[in-house]
Amino acid sequence: MNAPPRSAAEKPGRRGPLDRLLPQPGPQRTLAAASFVNAFGSGMFMSSSALYFTRVVHLPMHQVALGLLVGAMVGLVAGIYGGRIADRWGARETQIAVMLAGAASMGCFLLVDAFWSFLLVSTLTGVVFAADKSSKAPLIRGFGGDDPAGFRAYLRAGTNLGISLGALAAGVAIQLDTAPAYLALVAGRALSFAGGALALLRLPRLAPLPAPPLSGRWDALKDRPYLAATLLNCLMSLHFAVPTFLLPLWIVEHTQAPRWMVSGVLVLNTVLVITLQVAVSRNVADTRAAGVRMRWAGVGIAAGLVLMAAAGTVPAWASVALLVAATAVYTLGELWHAAAAMEYSFGLAPAHAQGQYSGVFGLGGGLAEALAPSVLGVLALGLGTPGWLLLGALFLGVGLAARPLVERASRTTTAPAPAVAPAPATASSDH
Repeated sequence: MNAPPRSAAEKPGRRGPLDRLLPQPGPQRTLAAASFVNAFGSGMFMSSSALYFTRVVHLPMHQVALGLLVGAMVGLVAGIYGGRIADRWGARETQIAVMLAGAASMGCFLLVDAFWSFLLVSTLTGVVFAADKSSKAPLIRGFGGDDPAGFRAYLRAGTNLGISLGALAAGVAIQLDTAPAYLALVAGRALSFAGGALALLRLPRLAPLPAPPLSGRWDALKDRPYLAATLLNCLMSLHFAVPTFLLPLWIVEHTQAPRWMVSGVLVLNTVLVITLQVAVSRNVADTRAAGVRMRWAGVGIAAGLVLMAAAGTVPAWASVALLVAATAVYTLGELWHAAAAMEYSFGLAPAHAQGQYSGVFGLGGGLAEALAPSVLGVLALGLGTPGWLLLGALFLGVGLAARPLVERASRTTTAPAPAVAPAPATASSDH
């Protein structure tokens, strides 16, 4: 998709040190700022939500888990509809509406006092979270510029930075451990949604692209190459729970490493993602390159899991060294997977239906997120070293199979008609 014309502020020229760390002034920087603000609030909420619901609302943990699961499952389906609305009526307007709905639904969490009200609000927020991702995809594609892969990588790095800083802010409130502190975090999440909506008002409008004559209403659900990539990404995405769920339990219960290594490996993983995602994603500009990165991802993740398993069989000092090495190797695999997944999600989708296709792709990722704790726990924690090796073999197999399976699906599918060239952005930026 062609990017909107550059404004005067976007024309190349001398850039200061800060400018070199940020996207070009204009829509890219605006979208990055909105994403960062939203991610900061997400980091605050993710780190403290369970404590807020159990210690302030006084819900049992099993009810909290059930409510969040129901909300997430409903949201997965809603994400497809949110993306389709963005494709048809305009991604900028849909994204702003989603952000405002997020602010309202998070504000409602301040009012819940029983399980049924919690379940209702959790369902609403689940819809918002899913629609947020799918409705943002057309904006990311539309403002991707000359280096769309680099811009997507920058957004992922910035999102991880925002989540990390939000988690640090939540740590202060958790240390205080008072009701007002937890309430402030929930209110902060609502404000981050509102701040994101306010930032998006500065974006120029992207006119929806007309669909080709032969396109259907739900093309994404019949697109074999895209569904193949979605399935492969779903299986590979099970590994995202390794640093946040599996590895902490493994370190504490099955290794001689000190407990502080739980935080140490998570910090290392986060720092590597923030600093290396843009560099690792360079030149991933087509599905063939994405297939190569998926292969590398399978090798890296599998090797990292083998090293993690080995950390449970050695003395403390060796366990620390193995865990550091394992996290570094695993994170390289994670970065390669993220680069490939972003290219599959955007590169295989027609421009006129990016939101709908991203909703389908997100459905696979959401299923992986829901299933990961059970799958990883049963295999690695239940079976020990053989389970770790089975997981490594799974990720290695998916990585090796990705390129041939997607290419085969592409060869057996009639190529869709090309989308009509995008209309230029309107002159008004609605400041």
